[in-house]
Amino acid sequence: MRYIVIGAGAVGGAIGARLHQGGHDVLLVARGAHLAALRADGLRFATPEGAETLRIPATGGPVPARADDVLILATKSQDTVAALDGWSRDLPVVCAQNGVANEREVLRRFPDVYGMCVWLPAQHLEPGVVAAYGQPCTGLLHVGRYPQGVDDLTGQIVADLGKHGLAARATPDVMRWKHGKLLGNLGNAVEALVGHPDGMADLAERARAEARAVLDRAGIPYSTPEEEAAVRGHQVDVRPITGVSRGGGSSWQSLARGSGSIETDYLNGEIVLLGRLHGVPTPVNEVLRREADRCAREKLPPASMPLETLNALIDERCAAGSR
Repeated sequence: MRYIVIGAGAVGGAIGARLHQGGHDVLLVARGAHLAALRADGLRFATPEGAETLRIPATGGPVPARADDVLILATKSQDTVAALDGWSRDLPVVCAQNGVANEREVLRRFPDVYGMCVWLPAQHLEPGVVAAYGQPCTGLLHVGRYPQGVDDLTGQIVADLGKHGLAARATPDVMRWKHGKLLGNLGNAVEALVGHPDGMADLAERARAEARAVLDRAGIPYSTPEEEAAVRGHQVDVRPITGVSRGGGSSWQSLARGSGSIETDYLNGEIVLLGRLHGVPTPVNEVLRREADRCAREKLPPASMPLETLNALIDERCAAGSR
């Protein structure tokens, strides 16, 4: 099969690199300066073991489909619909993305949709360069059909991913794992807004407590941190990379790149949406969503807000009542 990775940033670039190193036919889809760098110099892929330049074909948009193509969608959730415009709707799509809204959105247009729960610590701040910090495996990837189940293609994708540098599992209840990952990702906005001062972990836990109440009210199952730790073990331990400083997670990187948008509407905003649907107040997640969106629009750098200011905004929202 040919794997077409749409969104060759931190996660997409790392998955594409490992598939390429495993001997698979890979096409990276990127834009702007990143695409120009990939075409001119290749992908500079840095890991704790060292750095390598990989000459992987890259394109800026849809190409004629082959019968054996698989689309791996690794864009931020706000870019999902636009990123799939022009691609053959006969192709299977694997949503290698945070959040839980992408699969349903893609299923409106494509009949064969797969969820991928991604545990892959990586960074993309410089055109043409992706750093992946996981060791001994770059990432652990759960793959399953949406909304549930596994099939022959699931097994083939998992086998191909596992050939070089990645651990992968066929997971019938992949969306349960993605909802568990969503809980973890609710702290992304906190990190992006305030960095890592004392007390930021407490605020992230407040957001998760709200979310658990919402998911429980909605009857949506989710994996637990204990389950995740048991499955991951020490397969993807974060290790330093020589010559590459590590910043923050995906939302932190969006602000650091000054991209003008951030994924928070599909992380904290997912909890806000479910809270409104099921009558559960979500003031912490609402403020995190709102402030992260504002910082992205204004192109403010990460950690530009004092924690005290953010906590004050949340307290104000809690006092006013969440609508």
